[in-house]
Amino acid sequence: MYSDETLTCIECERTFTFTASQQEFFASKGFTNKPSRCDDCRAARKAAKGGRDASFRSSSLRELFKTTCSQCGGVAEVPFQPREGNPVYCRDCFSTRQPYG
Repeated sequence: MYSDETLTCIECERTFTFTASQQEFFASKGFTNKPSRCDDCRAARKAAKGGRDASFRSSSLRELFKTTCSQCGGVAEVPFQPREGNPVYCRDCFSTRQPYG
């Protein structure tokens, strides 16, 4: 069903082979676009990003705000700036609350 294709890298303009097995893998993951970079350029790009895809946010980069839990009075760390008048819950209290509706 799949056969090897020769593609041109958009970074270095060298040709590379998009193998039949790679095409099958892409299809199994639901990818519809062919790779635009050769393995070397893709590895260099990944290394420049620190091994992370730019579309993913690292949880270590997320700013956490310390506040007081509205239910138990303990310390709560939340990923948003709490506003006065709105209840904020620690992880434990939040998980025990009933959903709206």
